[in-house]
Amino acid sequence: MFSSNSSMVKATRYDVFLNFRGEDTRHGFTSHLYKDLCLKKIETFIDNEELLRGDEISRALLTVIKESRVSVIVFSKDYVSSKWCLEELVKIMDYSSCFLWCRSLECTKTNKEFCRCIC
Repeated sequence: MFSSNSSMVKATRYDVFLNFRGEDTRHGFTSHLYKDLCLKKIETFIDNEELLRGDEISRALLTVIKESRVSVIVFSKDYVSSKWCLEELVKIMDYSSCFLWCRSLECTKTNKEFCRCIC
């Protein structure tokens, strides 16, 4: 899913903010996406594995979300079980004016539970 973080012109720090569950996609799809965006000279934020997690999203991370032109949410099997991912998603939705849902996934027996969570 892609979301545009503002309909008004604003100063942006990043072109893209990647929201994803690290355990699920960091060393696969998301790392390839990040690499390809960077190769195209698209300024992209990806958290590093050492990012300290607290009970709340840090003010710095909120600023990055707010100052990114576009957010890309990478849904994965256990995405919805991550409080951190969901808190980021709420903040992205707070700042976003537009969503484009990309569905390459069909609801079958194996992924029915995931589809039920995001639909």
